[in-house]
Amino acid sequence: MSRYVFKVPDLGEGTVSSEIVAWRVKEGDVVLEDGPLLEMSTEKAVVEVPSPVGGRIVSLIGGPGDIVAVGAELVIFETDTAVAAPAVPVAPVGEAPVAASSARTAARAAAAVATRVMASPATRRRAREAGINLSAVTGTGPGGRIGKADLEAVLGASTAPVAAVPTAGAQPRTGVEEIKIIGVRRVIAERMAAAKRTIPHFSYVEEVDVTELESLRAHLNSKLAKGAAGYTYLPLLVAALVRVLESFPQCNAHYDAERNVVLRHRPVHVGVATQTPDGLKVPVVRHAEGLTLAALAAEIRRVAEAARTGRATRGELGGSTITVTSLGKLGGIASTPVINAPEVAIIGVNKAVERPMVVGGQVVVRRMMNLSSSFDHRFVDGFDAAAMIQALKERLEHPATIFMSE
Repeated sequence: MSRYVFKVPDLGEGTVSSEIVAWRVKEGDVVLEDGPLLEMSTEKAVVEVPSPVGGRIVSLIGGPGDIVAVGAELVIFETDTAVAAPAVPVAPVGEAPVAASSARTAARAAAAVATRVMASPATRRRAREAGINLSAVTGTGPGGRIGKADLEAVLGASTAPVAAVPTAGAQPRTGVEEIKIIGVRRVIAERMAAAKRTIPHFSYVEEVDVTELESLRAHLNSKLAKGAAGYTYLPLLVAALVRVLESFPQCNAHYDAERNVVLRHRPVHVGVATQTPDGLKVPVVRHAEGLTLAALAAEIRRVAEAARTGRATRGELGGSTITVTSLGKLGGIASTPVINAPEVAIIGVNKAVERPMVVGGQVVVRRMMNLSSSFDHRFVDGFDAAAMIQALKERLEHPATIFMSE
């Protein structure tokens, strides 16, 4: 009997450990080389790890939520087992350490092509939870990729209506659902707790009259080709922000706690807080100071979509120097966003609504939007924070100045 021990791989950028999110196999299963083995989480993303060899699973070491060091034993395979059933393959990590004959390799490759399913880890996880076989789902994305909408369509079709049961009154409910905090959600929880515990936050809220900005946005959208993605407020706000930061470099900075040094960055790498099926992620628009409005809008859409679909790289999920967070229509009146450490400032965007305002002694309808921003009080004084937001407000209320340097 030949056995092969698979150890935790380095999933990129020198990670020293990873968290087991979910096993795709169980002990006794027979898998193909490159077949799906498990999902592991780094600080940046959930990664699907394929099997390095074909064979029978003898032992799985660790369970969901366990954090295991790179190089630790993870799976033990019996490699002289005849592989009788194909597995859904994913992109290989590293090289397979066990050789196979050319005929067997060719047959395995043919089976892989025939059974390949393209979907993000989040979509695969949702399908498993719902008991849906993704090989039976038709993908409408590029190359037949199965997206959230494809899966939801199948789930909707398989859900039969439940007849209402008349009751004399509300019925008491019992039971408690336990949800283990693992993967990206665990990382989010740890970072949020650390940020609130170590950073003395203070928030500053200011209302902005975006009536003229809305007129500019509507005009720009009217010039777009039919079917093109329209402009939102976000690229306009980012364009104004990068100019304002020229006069407030203390807000475009990192705090290096180990060296007790504040690093003021000249480039502006804007983090865009994005809600995903796995929780909040912050993909980064790099060198926002050098992008046109059209390029800013396109890049914000690209990195946000990559984060939502699980395709964002580790490099795209780190390195921001200041973060912008917006809940769009759910933005509320005001908020107190948590700083994305090691940054020292975060700009929160609330929803824009029409309100009666007094202008020149007359009550008129204006479109108003609040900016709710938080700062690290150790390195950003209240006066400087207020002055920065006021400068941002000035540009947004007079959009002709958005691209003017300080």
